[in-house]
Amino acid sequence: MSSFLHSLASPPAQTLHVLQPTPTTITYTVSTRSVSKTLPAHVGYYAGILVRIFFGLTSGLLLWMKWQIANKQPMFFLQVALGSEGEGQLVKLVETFQWRYLIPSALLTLFLVFRRNYTEESLTVLRGLGIQTSTTSSTYLQTPTTRFIPTTNIQDIFIHEAFKGFEVRFYLMIVVEGEDEVVVVFPTLLPRRGVLEVVWRGVRGGLWEQGWSKPKAEVTESNEKVEI
Repeated sequence: MSSFLHSLASPPAQTLHVLQPTPTTITYTVSTRSVSKTLPAHVGYYAGILVRIFFGLTSGLLLWMKWQIANKQPMFFLQVALGSEGEGQLVKLVETFQWRYLIPSALLTLFLVFRRNYTEESLTVLRGLGIQTSTTSSTYLQTPTTRFIPTTNIQDIFIHEAFKGFEVRFYLMIVVEGEDEVVVVFPTLLPRRGVLEVVWRGVRGGLWEQGWSKPKAEVTESNEKVEI
């Protein structure tokens, strides 16, 4: 029981992925998305997608049917799909739904359908050009938040520690020329120091050092792992 409560209270596991598609580009991505490595995990993942699609289509269909019924509009495709008797039974069922309950329920369902159940934050180093940070949005309907910082504007990048509540957290910060405040990398997830050190060494090497190469995986912490 205690282990179950601990799993609920603990933050989601974070994974650092390092990808180098070209010799001059490298991307560090910290993600809370679970990695499906077994057949049951893959089945569960795709089943979850199908469930989301089902509930999303059902919510939209109910709203559309209620609107058509309220405006006394015909629904020919229901007659073709269900027949006259099936359509009549479905129409009677939808007529019992009240707008004041149907609209909030449908909107809540659609929000949950489009809600992203994980967070990903990335930092991409473009050698000779600069770095780009990116944070995924809370829903699939929104684009990620991105920012590009040219190399000429980057004065320094360092790891700083500060108190957050009653614990010490580590931050990867970028000092940008002409700005009063530093740019915090991975501001939402705030990964542990070991992960930040891997990113810090890679970024400094990509921006200012010669003989840049892909870093080795060297961190495995309590709820974080590195995959390359």
